[in-house]
Amino acid sequence: MPRHSPSLDRATPGRIAETALLLVDEAGPGALTFRALAGRLGISLASLQRRCTDLAGLLDLCTDHLAARLPEIEPGTGWAAATEARFSALYRLLSDHPGLLALRGARPWLGPHLLARLVEPQLADSLAAGMTPEEAIAAYRRMYLLTLGSASFVDHRDPRATRALTRTALASLDPQDYPALTGNTAVILPALTDHEVYYGALRQLVRAAAPSPVVTGDGPP
Repeated sequence: MPRHSPSLDRATPGRIAETALLLVDEAGPGALTFRALAGRLGISLASLQRRCTDLAGLLDLCTDHLAARLPEIEPGTGWAAATEARFSALYRLLSDHPGLLALRGARPWLGPHLLARLVEPQLADSLAAGMTPEEAIAAYRRMYLLTLGSASFVDHRDPRATRALTRTALASLDPQDYPALTGNTAVILPALTDHEVYYGALRQLVRAAAPSPVVTGDGPP
């Protein structure tokens, strides 16, 4: 009979992901190493590597663990409302974990929970609403890229620091060479961390992509 391993009990996928995310959120992306994570979990490095063979696997685990928190939209919800709800939820999730975004870089986000909670239902709703496959994927990509870029551009958990860094950079500019930037600092700084900039842009994309109502022969002539 194989010997039971308490270390593997402590290294469940969910616990590994939660602990890794906590480590990154507390100390930044550079703090996530297998040795540091194993120490935080209280297990051996070998036990951790049996669960996640490399950093890519660990990041995939963390990403899909977060994606499981995305909402399942009620059937029958209108296309525009469902679309805005899905991408708004993704934006909030990503904004809470900027370190994970920095570590993943350009790696694709294709875990089973993300596919089941976001990609598949969004494309299925778009097709059911009358979009062609080309229109559906184009609309999805525009909203996904807006969401990813808006969440990763600044650390939304520390808006004061973000504004301070930008204020220092703008203050070093020569007003004669950069009159638009230096003359509008008071407007530029709040916009950097204003979530409504994202939500407004998302609503614009949703309105632009919304399928036209299907016209049937039962309507007025």
